[in-house]
Amino acid sequence: MSDTPKETGATSADEPLTDEAILARFHRTKNQPTGSQTLGFRITAVSQAEKSVEVAFEARAELLLNPMKQIQGGYLCAMLDECMSVACMVASGMTHVAPTAEMKTSFFRPAQPGPIRGVGRVAKWGRTLAFTEGELYDPEGRLLAKATGTAVPTPFKSYKS
Repeated sequence: MSDTPKETGATSADEPLTDEAILARFHRTKNQPTGSQTLGFRITAVSQAEKSVEVAFEARAELLLNPMKQIQGGYLCAMLDECMSVACMVASGMTHVAPTAEMKTSFFRPAQPGPIRGVGRVAKWGRTLAFTEGELYDPEGRLLAKATGTAVPTPFKSYKS
């Protein structure tokens, strides 16, 4: 399936994608990074106006547990990084990636295997830096962890991995 203007929600190459078109693009991608797959990442909502995303993770016990049978904190950091990075892509209208330059994470309660809801947002998008925020919630809506970060907006075409 190609991204024709009708399918993307845009009427020409110069017009921005709609939120619905961006969500559809994420849902149909066949190139999801293996890290995202490991975390059970699935995007559930986007808002370009709010520069935010909501995502769902499925924290699998066989991959992500620490010795206390809780989700290891490094995986929670990866989930938060994923939320904030995808929020940057959405905030840019899908024209930029934004590699993380630094990130600070605070943990509020242990995370258990199963569903985890993530929220990512861009607090400020600048020419050379983006300031990001992310939160993770358990199925009861309790805050598990929160992060802030700094990312480097980079056009897709000039991004080299």
